[in-house]
Amino acid sequence: LDAEDDQVELEHQPVIFEQFHYLMLHKPQGVVSATKDDHDKTVLDLIHENFKDKLFPVGRLDKDTEGLLILTDDGMLAHELLSPKKHVDKVYFAKVSEEVKKFQEGLDIGNGERSKEADLEILTAGEDQSEVLITITEGKFHQVKRMVKAVGSEVLYLKRLSMGSLKLDEKLELGMYRRLSETELQELK
Repeated sequence: LDAEDDQVELEHQPVIFEQFHYLMLHKPQGVVSATKDDHDKTVLDLIHENFKDKLFPVGRLDKDTEGLLILTDDGMLAHELLSPKKHVDKVYFAKVSEEVKKFQEGLDIGNGERSKEADLEILTAGEDQSEVLITITEGKFHQVKRMVKAVGSEVLYLKRLSMGSLKLDEKLELGMYRRLSETELQELK
C-alpha cells in the first residue's frame, strides 16, 4: 500500500493510518497520571480507543489536580514538551489559602531545589482564600504546591489550563477526551 495515495476501506468505512495518536484529556481529581496502578484508577482507564495501550501521559498531574493532560504515543513530542531546556509554559488556575506574591523571584521549594521564576496573576484576593493563575516553565515534582507552600500558603484547588500553545477545551467535561486537531498539533510541534 502507498499510505499517501491508496485508500483502504473495511465494510465500506475508510481506514485511516495514524503513525501517532494525540488526545487531550480533561483529567478529573482522583485519577492518577499513570499507565498502570494497583490501587487507583488511571488516566488510561478513561480512554475507550483500541490504541489506548500505546498511550502515555505527557507529564503528570497530581491525583488531586484536574485539568489538561496530553496522552500520546509520540515520544519525541513528549520530550519536546517536557524538556526543561524548551521552557514550555504550563498555566494553572489555583485557589490558595491566602494571597501569594513572591513567585517572580524563584523560590526555595525544599529538598535543596529552587524553582525558576514563575508568573503569578492574582484574579481575586481575600484574607482566607485567593484565586490565581500561575505560569511555570518547568515541571518539578509537586512544583506548584511546593512553591505555594514556600510562601506560607496552601493550594486548596489546582487545575492545569494550558501547556504550551494547547489550551484545555472548555467543552470537555471532567473525564472526557478528544483527539487533537491538526492545527493544535502543528502549533505544539
